Amino acid sequence: MNNEQQELLDEAYKNYCTQLVKDSFLLSRNRLPLDVFINKCKTDSEFSEKWGLKIEERELNDDELNIFNLLKQTFTKLITITHKDKTIESYK
Repeated sequence: MNNEQQELLDEAYKNYCTQLVKDSFLLSRNRLPLDVFINKCKTDSEFSEKWGLKIEERELNDDELNIFNLLKQTFTKLITITHKDKTIESYK
């Protein structure tokens, strides 16, 4: 994950933590650790939508893999992170 993506994750997680404190009905709930928050955003679309953080990972298709192979790169996944209408893509 690159620095820009990490900044988006950090901002979304900070908003999540701040909102938990503001919402009295959520005070009794335990705050999710960052890694659980990220995984839940990846797997639960309703949760992801609520906190404004969309994380998608997908395997590269054959054409993309061929291009990276020609460039001597070993990427196999595309990671896309979107928060507040800002989208950042990276390869892994």
